[in-house]
Amino acid sequence: MQDISRKAFQTRAVHAGERIPPAEYTPVSTPIWPTVGYTYESMQDTDAVLGGEKPGFVYSRYASPTVSAFEQALASLEGADSAQAYSTGMAAIHAALLVAGARAGTSLVAALDIYGATYSLLRRLFSTLGVDVRLVDATDLSAVETAIQDTHAGLLLVETISNPLLKVADIPALARLAHANKAVLLVDNTFASPFIYAPIQHGADYVIHSATKYISGHGDVMAGVIATSEENKKKLYEMNKMIGATLGPFEAWLALRGLKTLPLRMRQQCQNAQQVAEWLSQHPHISKVNYPGLPNHPQHLLASQLFTPGYFGGMLSFEIAGADKAAVFHFMEALQLCIPATTLGDVYSLVLHPATSSHRSLTPEERIQVGIPDGLVRLSAGIEDIADIIADLDQALAA
Repeated sequence: MQDISRKAFQTRAVHAGERIPPAEYTPVSTPIWPTVGYTYESMQDTDAVLGGEKPGFVYSRYASPTVSAFEQALASLEGADSAQAYSTGMAAIHAALLVAGARAGTSLVAALDIYGATYSLLRRLFSTLGVDVRLVDATDLSAVETAIQDTHAGLLLVETISNPLLKVADIPALARLAHANKAVLLVDNTFASPFIYAPIQHGADYVIHSATKYISGHGDVMAGVIATSEENKKKLYEMNKMIGATLGPFEAWLALRGLKTLPLRMRQQCQNAQQVAEWLSQHPHISKVNYPGLPNHPQHLLASQLFTPGYFGGMLSFEIAGADKAAVFHFMEALQLCIPATTLGDVYSLVLHPATSSHRSLTPEERIQVGIPDGLVRLSAGIEDIADIIADLDQALAA
């Protein structure tokens, strides 16, 4: 770049300190690159980067160094070739479905008990655009295979651990089933995180995260990400250049920072969730507890085989015996430590009423079909002392 030391003050105010040539040092922590554009000494270099012939950055809607660092980190943890980041988890789900082939005249099979917003995306948007959506119990492999074959579905969408009923999907078996029928397997791995399970290493084609949750882990950033092959990454990258669901550099930096403590947080959250689930299963006011770590969970053996040994996730749900919406609200208002909030995966313990929040967009009839009663509560175990978490739940149930 040219020497600006002799330029006017106003010019120097604009340009001084910018575009300094690289020095012989490397920052220990990835910095935030908030710039929108990038420039090169040679227009041939700019042309080569724009044409994909040379690595680099030109415009932050396409890619940026901070976002790319986060993508590389997530891909590494998932054991994937590459990853594409997004502004939200729902943007990531939407993009994955589009790139995987969901369009008018195609068919898609999805797990019945998926996150409410994903359910609505399929039922309220993709269905109206001409996609035939079939919802089935993903734990019933025979039903899944029948649905794929009957509809000639090209896509199968499941959650590793379902939201909010905590069913565990047999990812290796579903991958074999999908590929045998020439279908693509997409897995939402938000509840499990790559610490618990890495679906890409067991046959999944796309692994999606709401990185807002366990990946970032501190409730201070919204982000989404897809781990996949290099070939799929190229398709996702080109599509996002048009759609513009871009993750900003500040959010990417926070997500990358949070990712570094994922195993530490998850160990404590899994341990706390296990102890809370065991305690709740003996409580007289609780009629049912959904947690893969409990021996009576329908997929406990499967989870023991698939997941990181001894860890079953930080999420659980439970039904308060005989409770209607008003009773659940009273319970949640009585909590003093656990926080009623419409999110999960934070260092704080969080509770949510699925019927009026995560799955509010479903009709009462749809919630009954899925299996979400008014008395169901979802709990995301934090990293607090387990005695304090249990004491808070106990006093709120007593109230």
